[in-house]
Amino acid sequence: MNSGVSTLPHRPQPREETGMAKGEPTPAPVSFIFIRLFFRLALNTFYGSIVVENGDYVPESGKPCIICPNHSNSVMDAPVVAITVPTNRRKLVRFTAKASLFGKPTFSSWLIAAAGTVPIQRRKDNPDGITDNASAMQALMEALEAGDAVCLFPEGISRYHPEVAPLKTGVARMVSDVLGRNRDDPDFEVYVLPCSITYMHRQHFRSDMLVSYSKPLVFSVKNNPELLPPVDFARVREVTSDLQEAIRAGTLEAPTWDLIRNAKLAARIYAPLGTRMPLGEFVRLTRRFSDVFTDAEKDAPSRVAKADQKSVQKLSEDLKGYQDELVRLGVKDDRIRRPRHRPVIVWRMLVRLMQSIFFLLIALPGLIMWTPVFITTRLAVRNFMKKGGPVYDTWDDISQHKVLYGIPTILAVCIAVITYTWHISKFTLFVTPAFMWISMRWIEDGVAAFRAFNALFRLLLIGKPALRQLYEKRSDLHSRVTNLAVETLGLPEDPEKFFASIGGKEKGRVRGPWDHVVRYFSVKRRRKRDWNETLRLYDKVDYPTDDYPRDDSS
Repeated sequence: MNSGVSTLPHRPQPREETGMAKGEPTPAPVSFIFIRLFFRLALNTFYGSIVVENGDYVPESGKPCIICPNHSNSVMDAPVVAITVPTNRRKLVRFTAKASLFGKPTFSSWLIAAAGTVPIQRRKDNPDGITDNASAMQALMEALEAGDAVCLFPEGISRYHPEVAPLKTGVARMVSDVLGRNRDDPDFEVYVLPCSITYMHRQHFRSDMLVSYSKPLVFSVKNNPELLPPVDFARVREVTSDLQEAIRAGTLEAPTWDLIRNAKLAARIYAPLGTRMPLGEFVRLTRRFSDVFTDAEKDAPSRVAKADQKSVQKLSEDLKGYQDELVRLGVKDDRIRRPRHRPVIVWRMLVRLMQSIFFLLIALPGLIMWTPVFITTRLAVRNFMKKGGPVYDTWDDISQHKVLYGIPTILAVCIAVITYTWHISKFTLFVTPAFMWISMRWIEDGVAAFRAFNALFRLLLIGKPALRQLYEKRSDLHSRVTNLAVETLGLPEDPEKFFASIGGKEKGRVRGPWDHVVRYFSVKRRRKRDWNETLRLYDKVDYPTDDYPRDDSS
């Protein structure tokens, strides 16, 4: 759902002229409750772990609130917000979407309309470049004055970008307008809630995501008279800049995908904890390395002393070379960090192969049931990709197609099984979805075991001299990365102890040796060793790239 709200073509009426009651939140319609439940099921099926931070920052119902997430995953970003906003604080979130998504004979178009989404016209979608969003803006203003939460995407676009795009000023101007409509009430205030969404690999099945809410920016008639119309546009830009920094601070971004890739490797080398580290801490740690590599590449002295920039840039280049070599050899850094003798490698290969065969065999009936889902989603994505277009303009829609085609197919499979077994349908009504869920758990285990077997086999193919060289290269990188982390970034000298001990229990995280064992038998989700894992027979560390345009307008 894409809403830039980049233009406010009208001056809304004062609140008293609309007859709208203030502070009476709109109750959630049945359609919204149903759609939220649908997407809770869909997203928790598609993604392995959805980790939510600071849900208590969401203002309670009755307080006007504009939720402002980054926008990198097309239609999927809005459902992510809908299911991660705590229902004890907000029963309803009003969304906006580009008008071109409405009125189509598609499932996604029906979902968008049924959720009470407000259509927004965009200049780029109209041949004459003329838009009229007066009624849409009026509806949003009235929703805010009723104490509802409105979700706007201030980037104004959804693209497969490695960084947050410059924000449009629409949110700040909406704050100004709604304050102006209520200028006679000095206590009227509106909350702007930054939301940072980080997808580890947004388009891949069973990858992980982090949703982090930041402390809201609060604007009131009494405390912010400078925002009352007519407002100096410099003030609007200040609000937009503060919002941009708050969103950027909570997500993983960099000017290029290579810098994100290098930063992820640096974080794993410095603190090789895998899922023993909270996902939020891993993202923020990676962001610290990403920022310092970006500064060195841009010759910006904000975080790195001028004299050290060349060495930091060289470290980033060497990390890329090391990761390229690992990808070519088909092994993970963890295998190089803890080298094993060849008899041990052979033994572990045998164990992993047996594990893979065992799990895939017991999952075989479920795998048969999942096959139509895999085929449907693959065909849907293939047909979509045939339309062509650059990576930045197409890859943000892949997960949308997988979810919106995959979930109905799952439902169709369940209905087919229940219908076929109608004489025992009271039993299969509950057993069928439960079996599909547990079989996916087994499929994940089988794929992960085979992935480990393949990595060990490739490790066995590496000659001892080459393996020794890799180990020495890795040791040198570890020393340089640790020095950068401790001396420049001020991070702890003992990262494994520090990051393993902070934070609490969260989805996907492993807490200690006992939890490591118990999680292996969990029916909820597979015990991942790395936040980078997806349902793939190989480790996913690369990103599809091509040149993309940068939008510096606001």
